[in-house]
Amino acid sequence: MFGASIGRAAQRIIDAIVRWLALGHINPNILTVIGVALNVGCGLLFGLGWFFAAGIALVVANLFDMLDGQVARLSGRVTRFGGFLDSSLDRLSDMVVFVGLMVFYARDTEAHSTLNVFLAGAGLMGSVMVSYASARAESLIPKCDVGFLRRPERVVLFIIGALSTHPGSSNFFANRMPAVLWVLAVGSYWTFAHRMYHTWRELTKAEAKTPNVDAEASYDRPKRAEVAIS
Repeated sequence: MFGASIGRAAQRIIDAIVRWLALGHINPNILTVIGVALNVGCGLLFGLGWFFAAGIALVVANLFDMLDGQVARLSGRVTRFGGFLDSSLDRLSDMVVFVGLMVFYARDTEAHSTLNVFLAGAGLMGSVMVSYASARAESLIPKCDVGFLRRPERVVLFIIGALSTHPGSSNFFANRMPAVLWVLAVGSYWTFAHRMYHTWRELTKAEAKTPNVDAEASYDRPKRAEVAIS
């Protein structure tokens, strides 16, 4: 009950911001670009090792990511280019965060970790493959958004990893970014494999129906010919 109340209160605040931006005739594409700029700044903060600040920047950046689509719909400014811009820049937002983490763990500091550099790189490649698989699949089937590690989940994990980072703390819940990188690296490829399987299954179903349709069409043709002759 308490969690639901918080959710409703947060949604009312977001709805009020959306209405205010729509009434102010703010271009949704500007909100998209601001969100990406904040994500680039977040990547820089990660690279410098300022994880907590990067976590706050991620929260703000993804608030803009939530707002742009809602403002576009409320103000009647939904465009195909806007959708293309948003999905394209989302990929950049994902990659700069991973690159920032790779830079941080590759630096000659106490936190240097070749394993974490590898995990961040693997997570980056996996996230790109998840997005590409979905985009390519949806040119063949109506929808392909299956899998448990989509972009919103990745963002939440990054925020958890960033805000939990307190160097020197021995608390079990502190400094969870390495664990987050494991989840991102493994989960991204699991989601990619799930989308590959889902697409194969849907295409197989569609192809199984095609011979039946062709058979029905060939069965109907002689009947139509008989009608025409009579």
